[in-house]
Amino acid sequence: MPDVSFTNLLVVAAVAVLAPLAVGFAPRLRIPAVVLEIVGGIIIGPSGFGWVRADLPVQILALFGLAFLLFLAGLEIDVHQLRGRLLRFAVLGYLATLVLGYGAGASFAAAGWTSEPLLLAITLSATSLGLVVPVLKDAGQVHGEVGQTALAAASIADFAAIVLLSLFFSASGGSTGARVVVLGAFAGLVAVTGVVVSGAARSMRLGQVLVRLQDTTAEIRVRFAVLLLVAFTVLAERFGLESILGAFLAGAIVGLVDRDSSSHPNFRTKLDAIGYGFLVPVFFVSSGIRLNLTGLLHSPSGLARVPVFLLALLAVRGLPALLGLRANGTRPTLALGLLQATSLPFIVTATQIGVALGKLSSVTAAALVCAGLLSVLIFPLIALGLLRRGKPGSAPVPAATQPAPEPNLT
Repeated sequence: MPDVSFTNLLVVAAVAVLAPLAVGFAPRLRIPAVVLEIVGGIIIGPSGFGWVRADLPVQILALFGLAFLLFLAGLEIDVHQLRGRLLRFAVLGYLATLVLGYGAGASFAAAGWTSEPLLLAITLSATSLGLVVPVLKDAGQVHGEVGQTALAAASIADFAAIVLLSLFFSASGGSTGARVVVLGAFAGLVAVTGVVVSGAARSMRLGQVLVRLQDTTAEIRVRFAVLLLVAFTVLAERFGLESILGAFLAGAIVGLVDRDSSSHPNFRTKLDAIGYGFLVPVFFVSSGIRLNLTGLLHSPSGLARVPVFLLALLAVRGLPALLGLRANGTRPTLALGLLQATSLPFIVTATQIGVALGKLSSVTAAALVCAGLLSVLIFPLIALGLLRRGKPGSAPVPAATQPAPEPNLT
């Protein structure tokens, strides 16, 4: 047996259980479990009581948890909905986000908070699709005009942010031009794989075998999904790109191919169980463990960055929603802007990459994550109130849970 200890992982698993339980016993707080997982990690980590450190078992499972989180995010991308006006609005909105984000990043660079304005722009440009979907469902708007607009905008933002992060800030190094060529080659390989998988999915003989094995101990569909996830993650690394891009695209391909679930209704539930029941919470708790909250609290200038980053997040992602003001109306547009500005999983991911590359200080990274935590706590609640007031009748009490089948990023 390898000389490793699972004691730290035991405490991490305990926090992963206690976080949703706390939400379940106090549903009126409407706090997503992911927030409590990160806070729990802070409490047990070096910035808190110092009970736990991110040792090898925790690091490995957290890394795979991040990959699975992006896989599940890609799984929820509905390519067939991204067309026409929705697609134009989402693309124009994201382009506006990049312009605003780079302006904010340049201001922060001038203040000495970062050496890379583009990294800040990309970090602020994503939307947490996994936290937006439950809010829209609670308001009964997920299939309405506002809901579809929000989903399209979040899908484009998540995908584009991951691509840009992988393109400009990959840990593998190399010039941006070379990575553009590599990214094109990788995209071609992904497209070919998608065609092959789609063709295999239409094979009647293979379909019969899958149906026979899918609910046995073989769990063959789940194994195929995990194989594709690991394969794309490895390929992205081999191509010199960030592994999160491979994980995201693997989920997108599975979602594209698996449109008719009538013969396997439990498939996605099983994937959610693996991700949100085991791996993803380890990633969020370990993120809290590694968060340099002590340095942030002991730095008045660092602490002051939290509200500034929160306002920047609201401006960078929220203001582009005004492009749809005439079509959606005032109240839905305000709600849409707040939902677009809700971001946490990607901020956690991007800041960890930024710190590893030396582009962000640990204090700035902690301030960004804290701003993301506040966005998750504040923006969806206000948006939900706006959407409910704009709709007659009562709405169900929101279930503040772990990112729902995303998402279900982050």
